[in-house]
Amino acid sequence: MSLASLRITTTARTSVHPIGRQIQAALDAQVVTDGLLLVSVPHTTCAVTLNEPESGLLDDLARSLERLVPWHDDYAHNRGSEDNAAAHVRAALLGHQLLVPVVNGRLEIGVWQDVLLVECDGPRTRTVELRLI
Repeated sequence: MSLASLRITTTARTSVHPIGRQIQAALDAQVVTDGLLLVSVPHTTCAVTLNEPESGLLDDLARSLERLVPWHDDYAHNRGSEDNAAAHVRAALLGHQLLVPVVNGRLEIGVWQDVLLVECDGPRTRTVELRLI
């Protein structure tokens, strides 16, 4: 069942944003007890993952993506009207969806984990779709 759509505004070309609080607020607004929550971004240059939301680590993740898949003009995709092939590759490596257990209406994730939206071609306003299974 469709639970909610979140709108997240990102701030840089490559950035990482904790969104667990917004997701939990969407769960709290519904009568949800147990199930699986599909967290999905319908974008080809954006991703979601689970990790620690500590600010230094968020910066490290963004910088590591930039080093792993740097921006340059060599990509075949960049020969057309787009110049964002690196963003597509980065998002493909991370993935566009997560399946997270919900128990007693709460995200069942580790103490140090949060759902992270990874912007690979910002700044933009992104949609995060939440579906309860």
